[in-house]
Amino acid sequence: MKISRSAMLRTIPFLFCMVAVFVLAHPMIQAPAIHADDQVMPAVGSVAPDFALESQEGTVNLHDYRGKWVVLYFYPKDQSKGCTIEAHAFQRDLPQYDAKHAVVLGVSVDTVDSHKEWCAKDSLTFKLLSDSDKKVSTMYGSTMTIPQAPQMGTVAARNTFLIDPKGKIAKEFVKVSPTGHSEEVLAALDDLQKGAGK
Repeated sequence: MKISRSAMLRTIPFLFCMVAVFVLAHPMIQAPAIHADDQVMPAVGSVAPDFALESQEGTVNLHDYRGKWVVLYFYPKDQSKGCTIEAHAFQRDLPQYDAKHAVVLGVSVDTVDSHKEWCAKDSLTFKLLSDSDKKVSTMYGSTMTIPQAPQMGTVAARNTFLIDPKGKIAKEFVKVSPTGHSEEVLAALDDLQKGAGK
């Protein structure tokens, strides 16, 4: 039985769709998440990009935290309303993170001096990292501009990465809401640790 050329051409889009569905559904094939402005974020299951940044207490190297869980959260601006809500919640919940052998690291494009001022003013004791050249925020697909505040230029987008003790990204939270975020991170950490047997 002969198949006409037009019938064959009509089946090609169908075949492409089937291949795409297989690639997206197959558990061993994981495409990187794409941020809203087409930035590529490191994929869950991949090794978290390493870095060294200055904090209010000195240099922080991500690889120094191997063996611990790391909550790496990016935020736009020191002392802004949403960032203050988010930071206060992480500070409030630090004993719970300690109990889960997890550290909290905040990253913004603000200066070290800005971090020191905010930590002193709001009694923040976890490390805030200065990514003033935006390299780390870019590596994590977490930069953005705020249309309502163009004078701020490029800032860190509000994304969070949970990194496991082997240095791999275990979970991503994209475009998070500051309110209730620490609670959702703790819940995810609890689930991941149960699954990994800590």
